[in-house]
Amino acid sequence: MAHRSSALKHIRADKRKRDVNFRRKSAVRTITKRTKAAIEAGSVEEAESLYRRATGLLDKAANKGVIKKGTANRRKSRLAKSLHLVSNR
Repeated sequence: MAHRSSALKHIRADKRKRDVNFRRKSAVRTITKRTKAAIEAGSVEEAESLYRRATGLLDKAANKGVIKKGTANRRKSRLAKSLHLVSNR
């Protein structure tokens, strides 16, 4: 257990940050799954709108430090690639 009041404050702040980061990461996972499901179902318009939301959430998560920038770019690239394959059928 921490002894100083500043250390106790950091413990409280870290818990809040962990909770916020968990929510952000969960939102990214959810929108990614929904986008993949729409792509697999073949509904191109819905997949495109979900893809736009997913890229925004991925960029925001990367800017906030929840995930790394390269990870966000890789996930966006893979979603875009699979969306492109479906939309050109």
